[in-house]
Amino acid sequence: MEKRRIGSLDVSVVGLGCNNFGGRIDEQRTAAVVGAALDVGINFFDTADVYGGTKSEELLGKALGSRRSSVIIATKFGVPLDDERRGGARPAYIQRAVEDSLRRLGTDWIDLYQLHRPDPETPIEDTLEALDALVRAGKVREIGSSNFSAAQIRVAEEAARPGQARFVSVQNEYSLLQREPEREVLSDSKRLGIAFLPYFPLASGLLSGKYRPDAPAPVGARLSSQDTALSARFLTERNRQTAAALGAYAASRGHTLLELAFSWLASRPAVASVIAGATSPEQVRANAAAVGFRLTGADLEEIDRLAPLPAR
Repeated sequence: MEKRRIGSLDVSVVGLGCNNFGGRIDEQRTAAVVGAALDVGINFFDTADVYGGTKSEELLGKALGSRRSSVIIATKFGVPLDDERRGGARPAYIQRAVEDSLRRLGTDWIDLYQLHRPDPETPIEDTLEALDALVRAGKVREIGSSNFSAAQIRVAEEAARPGQARFVSVQNEYSLLQREPEREVLSDSKRLGIAFLPYFPLASGLLSGKYRPDAPAPVGARLSSQDTALSARFLTERNRQTAAALGAYAASRGHTLLELAFSWLASRPAVASVIAGATSPEQVRANAAAVGFRLTGADLEEIDRLAPLPAR
């Protein structure tokens, strides 16, 4: 599988999001999903301390076992876990969070350690200093951000002292149905040499091809409950119609909507890896194969027409 760079890290262009581990799937199914990912050449695994109520890191570490040294593990910190572990990016909290993640993952180092969301209460200089200390101690190889605006990316870049660890990645929501990063974040990422990692690349499954306009969501699918905030957010009439139009266009080119969604993201110059979750080996294999659609200029123009960046 093609590899791309995140700082000093070589990651597979398709990664595995581990948010389902310890939540939607148990230890046995997690092991099957991780094994399938390794079999198809995926070496990039993205998790967070908060995923699965802290179980995701633990199950990922167990599933990798002795194969840990051959993969790139990314995890995140900063979202509150409970009344005692209230998140944020204070140096003292970072020290506790990284030790907890290392223990749960069963590893001596984290390849990419990401601040899950900005902390307005902590100066970014203090956060970067604490993260730099982890890099110097060998506990972390590279550091990244998540849910940062273009302005916050620029402030963090300017705050890093010469020779100090700097954010080498930003992980924000980005898909054919959510193109907001194109306003500023993608161009700033490219200019600063910061890798972009899109989360929700399939719009929580809406771009998987499983959903049809004017039909209920498939039973057991992530968006199957119309009562959840997630369903209300993604299963809008506009999104359904746009997904249907994109699916029809992909079919006219001999591809699936899933392949179009993945390949379009992979065609963005700043994108390092398209990370999507999976609950079965079959989903992993489909995701890994989905970047084979080589989009032409005409394809990109038609996609822009069918799924344009909305006006502000």
